[in-house]
Amino acid sequence: MPFLKYIKRIRNFSIIIIPEETSQKAKTVKLSFPNLAWIIALYTLLSVIIGYYTLSISGLDYYLAPVNAGLKESDRLLVRDLNTKIIFLVKELDKLKSTNGKLKYALLLGDSTLFDSSNQNSDSDTSSGKIHIEGNILNIAEKLLLKLNSQNDVQLFTKPVDGFVSRKFNPGKGHMGVDFVVKEGTPVYAASGGYIVFSDYTIDDGYMIIIIHRDGYISIYKHCSSLIKSVRDNVEQGVLIALSGNSGKHTTGPHLHLEIWRDGKPVNPEKQFINY
Repeated sequence: MPFLKYIKRIRNFSIIIIPEETSQKAKTVKLSFPNLAWIIALYTLLSVIIGYYTLSISGLDYYLAPVNAGLKESDRLLVRDLNTKIIFLVKELDKLKSTNGKLKYALLLGDSTLFDSSNQNSDSDTSSGKIHIEGNILNIAEKLLLKLNSQNDVQLFTKPVDGFVSRKFNPGKGHMGVDFVVKEGTPVYAASGGYIVFSDYTIDDGYMIIIIHRDGYISIYKHCSSLIKSVRDNVEQGVLIALSGNSGKHTTGPHLHLEIWRDGKPVNPEKQFINY
């Protein structure tokens, strides 16, 4: 094209600046195409930077940005509320990860070979260390059985609470333990001596304690209202470990759900109790 050929021939040009006042002389500025390109690029860059910071500081970018252009005030409040909820959910997920880690640790320690029964030293006073039973004859019989237990290494269990069983052991329908109907805040005692490997809150089962015992046994206490004992505590049989409650999603009322497992398989707790 003739115009492009003409532009290519022009390598240098001059800009004449003529002031309005006739007393001043006109000024001439000589430029080349490379210099003009640098000036235009620098001017454009400075304009973009100044415009960006002007919009950011003044807050006009919130109204001029295409994302927020069609949002009403109620929509913006909803977005802010959703952001707050997302941050809360992220924190809750972190807590769940921590709880899941503790549960994995508890399951790993469920191997009875990791449990040294010689380290079962009670950290409670004598009043809390008594086995929660009624009747002097039954008390004497249980003491004899417990003595036999320590001599013959036989694992024996006692009822953790005083209450009737509202739902029995039925693994075929997914109920791996028994439910004791008791009012909220009822003392829960260790069914047998052992080592606490889990003591924390879970979404489904609420406040829960897991104790490992000798001979491959594990006892689990669910839906408590508060936990008395902590992880890594050694407890003796009959020691207060928690208070019953109605916590967790899988509960329909105040009660204590007890499970007893042996070598990874659930067993009927009612057949394990010596005071049932």
